Amino acid sequence: MNKKILALLRNATAYVSGEEISRQLDISRSAIWKHVQELRQEGYEIIAVPHLGYELVSIPDQLLPEEISPGLNTKIMGREIYHYDMVPSSMDIAMDLAIKGCKEGVVVFAEGQYKGRGRLSRFWSSPKNKGIYFSLILRPKISPNECPKLTLLSAVAVCQAIRQITGLECFIKWPNDLIIDNKKVGGILTEMNADTDMVRFVVIGIGINVNTSESLLPVKSTSLKEQSGERISRIELAREILKQLEREYILFQKEGFKTIIEKWKKLSATLGHRIRVHFRKEYIEGQALDIDEQGALLLKKDSGHIERITAGDILKVR
Repeated sequence: MNKKILALLRNATAYVSGEEISRQLDISRSAIWKHVQELRQEGYEIIAVPHLGYELVSIPDQLLPEEISPGLNTKIMGREIYHYDMVPSSMDIAMDLAIKGCKEGVVVFAEGQYKGRGRLSRFWSSPKNKGIYFSLILRPKISPNECPKLTLLSAVAVCQAIRQITGLECFIKWPNDLIIDNKKVGGILTEMNADTDMVRFVVIGIGINVNTSESLLPVKSTSLKEQSGERISRIELAREILKQLEREYILFQKEGFKTIIEKWKKLSATLGHRIRVHFRKEYIEGQALDIDEQGALLLKKDSGHIERITAGDILKVR
């Protein structure tokens, strides 16, 4: 009932009388008041004026399904949204939902995480109500060795969404870091469940520092607010990310990975630079030339040998 009342208030151009709400929803005036009080406790600012009715003044800055869904207009991504206040990790919840057979496109949002994780099981700082932390469940018809493509696809989608909403020049550091001004603003984690020759499902975890203050940020990290100088709507950005993810995912299914690769290259902060790659206690240095059809990084060493890099930490030398 709360959602129905919200919908009436959101779509109204002026006050909505208690009589009108009662008539449309077939509930009593006292029941309306009770639901309005519940919505206020959730963070919605609703004013009530005698003889005029109710008006929705502002909404809470929370990644609630009822706030993200309006205007989303997607066919796959976010048609079903789970929202949590504080959890260990949205990835764990999404993995459990996927194992139980949920549909493709289900999204799990968390306002905060106390065991958020990034690539290589590293801790991902997730202060409550500051960033966007969510996990997306996909069921692509691909082989396990194609899974890295979805990491690059997601990086393109999130980078494009950040640019669209904030106007900031966001770039991608291979394979999964989103950077602005050479500082990390977000990251992408991809985990899969697969048979030998076919993926059962993939869970893509996305974390973005949106309105996080500098004091809460890890070293060499930044936030969209720190870069833009103004507070960013998490709801608007989350909605745009889901839209961009759907566009790129459908494109991938229809046309393959080639178009995604070209978009990734244009947004790359890695290609063309001399870099050092750290993987399993070893360092490899050379020129970042390209990425191949599987999303691996091609590194030209000083000897002239081309090394194919599938994992590791990238340090830009120059």
